[in-house]
Amino acid sequence: MSLEFLLASGIGVLCAGGFWLILRARTFDVILGLTFLSYAVNLFLFSVGRLNPGKTPLLKEGVAPLLSNYTDPLPQALVLTAIVISMAMTVLLLVLALQARQANASDHADGSEPRA
Repeated sequence: MSLEFLLASGIGVLCAGGFWLILRARTFDVILGLTFLSYAVNLFLFSVGRLNPGKTPLLKEGVAPLLSNYTDPLPQALVLTAIVISMAMTVLLLVLALQARQANASDHADGSEPRA
């Protein structure tokens, strides 16, 4: 099994799980689904820079400055930035969900429990 297939499968599973959780009626499930989607986007951004195991993003002395000898550092920088943003977004959503639960006495997304 190739590394590309494994990475694409992981991205697909995270996207599917994220979408499924977002469609649930509980606020914690929605937050967890958004977190899964942000992980999938991070993996996708990382894979855009071509998978070159064992290659560095920094120029080395004695190695020709060809794209085949290095990996692209831009997707790595984008992923680091996206990780910080997604963590801040997750914390903000958790605080809002806790405040909404306290105000409504319910964890349901629309603020009221469905009647059985």
